[in-house]
Amino acid sequence: MLPDGRQYRVSTSDHARALDPSPFAKTVTWIVLLAVLIYFLFPIYWLVVSATKSNSDLAQSNGLWFAKNSLADNYHALIAVTHGMFWRWVANSVLYSTVAGAVGTLISVMAGYGMAKFKFRGSNSLQYVVLAGLLLPIALLTIPLYLVMHALGLTDTMWAIIIPSCVSPFGVFLGRMYADTVPDELMEAARIDGAGEFRIFFTMVLRLLAPAMVTIFLFIFVATWNNFLLPLMMVTNADSLKPVTLGLYGMMSYFDPTYGAVLQGALLGVLPLMVLFLFLQKYWQSGLAAGAVKG
Repeated sequence: MLPDGRQYRVSTSDHARALDPSPFAKTVTWIVLLAVLIYFLFPIYWLVVSATKSNSDLAQSNGLWFAKNSLADNYHALIAVTHGMFWRWVANSVLYSTVAGAVGTLISVMAGYGMAKFKFRGSNSLQYVVLAGLLLPIALLTIPLYLVMHALGLTDTMWAIIIPSCVSPFGVFLGRMYADTVPDELMEAARIDGAGEFRIFFTMVLRLLAPAMVTIFLFIFVATWNNFLLPLMMVTNADSLKPVTLGLYGMMSYFDPTYGAVLQGALLGVLPLMVLFLFLQKYWQSGLAAGAVKG
């Protein structure tokens, strides 16, 4: 009991009660968040529902509920139309995106670290070149990349897709921003102890840049997975090397495709991305939070 007669209550919150939002603000916030959640989840729900339907079901039903006995038929149609290559295309997408993401992440953080911690002639100009690369859409580079890969004899090979995907100006920019947070004193102490630059980078800096690496990896992985124009130009005579995006495009080129089978292929093709985001979600959030503090 307080001297003025009020009952003392121990706070169980991590902030002052006066900072709590009003009930009206809480209600509005929940309504807005629920609307945003529905906005983002409804297309996924529609895709799941449509993957169970035949062409007639898609044309006649309202599209909001599952059809009967069409899920297995659509899957068999998907495998038949792709001549059993669908899961090969999914595996190709996983391979291309994983290799490009891993190599591109390492290149990005190495370049960003070098630009942030080493001063050399032209370092500022190099930063402007990286920023200029962010302004160029990948579609403008596809034809020059095809000419280079064709001259090297790499067209219709997996390297024609992986090598261009490993370069990410945004990854270099993000790596530089995160590398600025690495304490110079830590690096100087390691140099005094006799550590070389490569040892400092691979044993110390990479651990400090782990959240940034997860963020960069996800960006490169998703960009490579969703890339359509580059595989379309590079892979013309090798069906076994197609990614899933190019394979689904081939399904739609048939005169009378089974749309439910195509939608089921799109659903199955996006599942690896969903699993990856769920698995790396906490690391990605920590990386974005660290970048926000840096900014």
